[in-house]
Parts: sequence; structure tokens; C-alpha cells
Amino acid sequence: MSLSPCPKCNSEFVYQDQNLLICPECAYEWDPNEIDEDAIFIVNDFNGTPLNEGDKITMAKDLKIKGSSQVIKVGTKAIIKRIVEGKDHQLDCKVDGASEMMITAKFVKKA
Repeated sequence: MSLSPCPKCNSEFVYQDQNLLICPECAYEWDPNEIDEDAIFIVNDFNGTPLNEGDKITMAKDLKIKGSSQVIKVGTKAIIKRIVEGKDHQLDCKVDGASEMMITAKFVKKA
């Protein structure tokens, strides 16, 4: 039986104690049968369209890669691997012509 990852830190090392799930990394406890409205995190693209894991996206603007002279051009395609709640970067993506990287959602649009 596969348990869902921790909603706080996305750790996969979750174990069950009676009816609660517990994360050993951040010590968060939750009931998997209760839906927490605050835990639902919605990320919107450049046009305001909601994004989900597995969606195909394209770059809406040229993006300079930090610490490199490389640039990701407008129209470059990517696939969203994971959505993370964060101030700087929300999307963990596999970008065509580059490797996996974190991208800010406001610079992409859903393909």
C-alpha cells in the first residue's frame, strides 16, 4: 500500500499510526480522510490558467539561467514534474534542450 507524501515537506518517508499519517522528517501529523482546504495549492500560468503535475507548458518569455550564460527561449517546451509551494519557483520541470530545473509559474503558459 502506497501512502501519500507529506503535505508540508513532500517527504516520501511517511508512516501510519492508527488513523493518522506521520512524517518523520518534519513531524507533521494529519488524517488522510480529512481534506484540508489550506493544503490545496493552486498555481496559475501567465494567462491565469491553473497548472497541474504532468501538464505540458511553453515559455512565455526568454529566461536566463542563474549562474550560466544560457538562455531558455520563448516557446521552449517543458513538462511539469512537480508543483511546489514557494515564493521564487513553483514548478519543477523537465525542459527540452536543458535539464530539470525550477521555474516561476508566471513565465510559462499551458500548451
